[in-house]
Amino acid sequence: MEQIPTLIQDLALILLIAAVVSLLFKWLKQPVVLGYIVAGFIAGPHFIYTPSVHDSGSIDIWAQIGVIILLFTLGLEFSFKKILKMGAAPVIAALTIIFCMMFLGTSVGHLFGWKSMDCIYLGGMLAMSSTTIIYKAFQDLGVLQKKFAGVVLSVLILEDILAIVLMVMLSTLAVSHNIEGEELIEGLLRLGFFLILWFVVGLYLIPIILRKNRKFLNSETLLIVSLALCFVMAVVAVESGFSAAFGAFVVGSILAETVEAERIEKLVAPVKDLFGAIFFVSVGMLVDPEVLVEYAWPIAALTLTIIVGQAFFGTFGFVLAGQPLKEAMKCGFSMSQIGEFAFIIASLGMSLGVTSHYLYPIVVAVSVVTTFTTPYMLKASGPAYCWLCRVLPHGWVAWLERYTPGTVVQSHSGNWKKLISAMLRQIVVFTILSVTVIALSFRFLLPFTREILPHWWANALCGVVTLLCIAPFLRGIMARGRRSSLFQALWKESRYNRLPLVFTLIVRAVVVCMLIFYIIRFLVPFADPLLLLLALLIVGGISLSSPLRRNSIRMEKVFMDNLHSRDMLARRDGKVQPGYAERLLSKDLHLADFEVPEESIWGGRLLGDLKLGQRYEVNVVSIIRGTHYMNIPNGNDRIYPRDHIQVIGTDEQIERFSGALANTVIVEAEYQDREMQLKQFLITEVSGFVGVKIKNSGIRDRYHCMIVGIETPDGILEKPEAERVFRVGDIIWLVGEKEALSRLFSGKP
Repeated sequence: MEQIPTLIQDLALILLIAAVVSLLFKWLKQPVVLGYIVAGFIAGPHFIYTPSVHDSGSIDIWAQIGVIILLFTLGLEFSFKKILKMGAAPVIAALTIIFCMMFLGTSVGHLFGWKSMDCIYLGGMLAMSSTTIIYKAFQDLGVLQKKFAGVVLSVLILEDILAIVLMVMLSTLAVSHNIEGEELIEGLLRLGFFLILWFVVGLYLIPIILRKNRKFLNSETLLIVSLALCFVMAVVAVESGFSAAFGAFVVGSILAETVEAERIEKLVAPVKDLFGAIFFVSVGMLVDPEVLVEYAWPIAALTLTIIVGQAFFGTFGFVLAGQPLKEAMKCGFSMSQIGEFAFIIASLGMSLGVTSHYLYPIVVAVSVVTTFTTPYMLKASGPAYCWLCRVLPHGWVAWLERYTPGTVVQSHSGNWKKLISAMLRQIVVFTILSVTVIALSFRFLLPFTREILPHWWANALCGVVTLLCIAPFLRGIMARGRRSSLFQALWKESRYNRLPLVFTLIVRAVVVCMLIFYIIRFLVPFADPLLLLLALLIVGGISLSSPLRRNSIRMEKVFMDNLHSRDMLARRDGKVQPGYAERLLSKDLHLADFEVPEESIWGGRLLGDLKLGQRYEVNVVSIIRGTHYMNIPNGNDRIYPRDHIQVIGTDEQIERFSGALANTVIVEAEYQDREMQLKQFLITEVSGFVGVKIKNSGIRDRYHCMIVGIETPDGILEKPEAERVFRVGDIIWLVGEKEALSRLFSGKP
């Protein structure tokens, strides 16, 4: 008899329990993540009433794969450009909440006498709210289209990104076992170096590869290519001293900028669901009831810390970010829980062996409790605001409502700021690329050439090849100099600008000269003045070379096209909100986008008949149908299923409109009543059709049925002509809805 491997038995057990429990939690309208944790506890060794997993080590490996896939899909939902467009307000809120909660969590850990590493990791776990749980709570409470929900979700995106950075720093801290400023700065610089390198190189090469092979990329191939990139980058990240999850996130964020991003996201979703379920089940397997009883007081204290701390510091952070007090309290109260990243950080600490065994189940217990309290905290923000208005002096409340620096329209940046930003961006990116090429050349090319050539010839060949490889990057550092429009505008604006402008050109040349001088000095033992003169000559040759200039411009154009390819596609398909939407956020109004359901009874109706403005007090500003825009539609325009309707209104108005749109969906029973059926109908003397032509019978017009054929005596079904006259004994075949056929058979039109 064939023996089933233990791993398959374990997977069968945990997936069966996860399926049953997740269905139960769906029925209870609770997050499925909690169901997976409960399923893990049931399948774990601490629950004696059901079979347990035999080989937890294999499940842990699958769980690690789950973390990699989860971070990869998180990267697919992330965009660096969106972060840059958010402005300072979400950054202020996110940083305030994270630093305050990390300090609070670390302090609570020290109060219980836990070791320093436990306290630091605990602070990191308590700092991150759960995007999944908050999004689910917003959906259940019907507030997803409200303005404050959009503000919270933008901050949660930033928190997820900062969580990745925090994981990298905690990994470095676990290896070094100390917290020194120099090592922290070195770690951040190293992180920034590799992040820029991978993003620039990946965004240049990956879209080109996908574009060249698009005709071969069916669903199966694209899924395999995407997962291959995910795991290859995870290996590269580990070899570079980072976590595998960080590498998966980076390649996901690169793919997020490609035109295939949405397609990849849909293809990877089932894989993410499977391995994500296994990861959260493995989290639940570590829950030990004895530990929970032993550490009941810390669990209660940490739960209170999360609820009170996030409510207070969250409100404080959103007030600093420019939100009115009432909106800030809604935002802060909604973030009073921890979730996925707390588990990932906890598993990171356990895998590195730097956290205690009790920390994981404690954090899981706190997450479960705070998840259940999230909807109640969100509902409590209103009464809490009213109580605060009664307690605080009226002048304070009025000042807090008016204090909205984050909503002030920013002034346009000056030409100097734009020029300096562009120059620094070019210098940093091209310098990182040049340093990477130099390091790879000295690491691999130089030893190889020294094996096949004499020492000096090997050095010369390596130096020439290295300079040729980095020449486009060096030309990129000096690009957009005196010929750029910004440079020319500032040069003509004032003669006092000319000396600083010349200085910017000198700075570019000095950076290029330093890179060239380093290569020459490493390979050639001549005097430094002579080497410096040679470096200056090479700089002059690079700056005057027309082919290098063309190559540099072409490379930059390819990169920028790749960077903006998804935005251009989204703009073409009508998925980009208009520019005025951001300005509306400073008012009581905001723009919301709705998709008309396929089953909506609004489909095919005129806007004039629906009277949306009169009924719900919203303004319909656009109807988007595929790539076709209908801006400022009138009453004679129709809406159809799958149309996107953009409306402007207050939170209350948009909420009423959203509820009304949801209620337009036809229930399933109506579909069943309108099912088409095929029936036979015998023409008799009393049927009323004898001697009547088919076209005059009214079977189609009055009864809404269709004659598909008349059966001959030989049993052959023939299609009749419209002039055919019904005779006694004719057997006709009809298609129609059940109710229509019943009326025809009964003779009632």
